[in-house]
Amino acid sequence: MEEGAPGAANTAPAGGAPKGAYTFQQKPKGVGRGIYRDPAATQVPRSMNIHHDKRVIKGNTYAAQVLPLSAQMELQMAEKEAERQKRRIAAEQKRKKNEEQKRSLTPEPVEGRRHIDIQTDQYLEELTDNIEEATAETQTDPMLDRPPTPKFVPSKSGRDVECQIEASDLFDFDFEVQPILEVMVGKTLEQAMLEVMQEQEIDSMRQHQLEFEQRRKEEAVETQRLEAAECRKYEEKERRKRQEQERLRRERVTQEKLAARIFAKSFLHNLENRVFGKLQDEGWFYDSAEREVEMVFMPWLNDAVEANLDRIRKNRELADELIRLSLEKARVNSSDSSIVEEPKSG
Repeated sequence: MEEGAPGAANTAPAGGAPKGAYTFQQKPKGVGRGIYRDPAATQVPRSMNIHHDKRVIKGNTYAAQVLPLSAQMELQMAEKEAERQKRRIAAEQKRKKNEEQKRSLTPEPVEGRRHIDIQTDQYLEELTDNIEEATAETQTDPMLDRPPTPKFVPSKSGRDVECQIEASDLFDFDFEVQPILEVMVGKTLEQAMLEVMQEQEIDSMRQHQLEFEQRRKEEAVETQRLEAAECRKYEEKERRKRQEQERLRRERVTQEKLAARIFAKSFLHNLENRVFGKLQDEGWFYDSAEREVEMVFMPWLNDAVEANLDRIRKNRELADELIRLSLEKARVNSSDSSIVEEPKSG
């Protein structure tokens, strides 16, 4: 056994004890840039302070990130530049593709023939199967091969310590490992059975899911078929309703036309005679002599009869008045005579 510091932190010479603690040493190296700028390298600005680095988020990381106006403008310019680069690359690819398509391609050979390579140069060259060969010799100086590089052997560290272990000092591995092995095998078998059962359950769930998807697809197809049938029935019913409404409208129009025709026929029947009769009754058609008798003689005759009747009535009234006056006068005279005769008799 070897005993030493962890990780071989201490070193010692190959032939003696260690002289001191291990100390890391490395050749100094500059961290700044060179004197001249490399034109091919991408210039990335370096920030000496992390607070001035734009890639570092300041403030609460849970809040919404609000970019400043300058950063937004830079981001927009970068996006526009990337978009222009993409368009430029796409245009270049399209141009190359068009140039490739414009090139003349050899058509396919006709049936029974095949293409062969031929010379198209101005001066033909004879091609033969015999290859021209020539023998040449040269003498080189003898050189030894480079010996193989020896393997790297690190220097020895720590101190060598030995101890004696008898057979009874250590435990019996086969006997001691049996319960651990039984537990590990049992746990492994149990985990394997659980995994197998889980896989079976997953397969069963996948099968049920496939069956459910298949049933849902069938139900969706059946639903679509029923919806289509219902739509066709509804359209057919609407079409039949429109046809029935159109038929009823035509029947109503026909009935109205028929009623109008019958009414017009009955109204126009003997219309001329009735019109002339009405006009004649209203006096539009008359005889001149009859018209003169009705309009002149009959009014004069009626006025004369009325005047004669008025005169007769007045005469009768005067006669009645005279008769009444005479009767009253006679009654008065008779009463006076009776009064005068009564004193005489007394």
